[in-house]
Amino acid sequence: MDLAEIQRAIEQLPKDQQAALVAWLAERDQSEWDSEIERDFSAGGAGMGFLEEMKADARTGQFHPYEEGRPRHR
Repeated sequence: MDLAEIQRAIEQLPKDQQAALVAWLAERDQSEWDSEIERDFSAGGAGMGFLEEMKADARTGQFHPYEEGRPRHR
């Protein structure tokens, strides 16, 4: 089954089943995202270098967290 066939099948579903599918896909996507973040920020993960750099900046007073909302240009 290819994507076009899946899309046609989805269009034929009742609205409540389409909504349930959307919820399932969103939940699945969130779970994948959570797993990726966990991998990236675990020991040896791709994000650990960035995290360590931020921690070092915080220790030396060079890190300034963003304020809530849109960043302002200085």
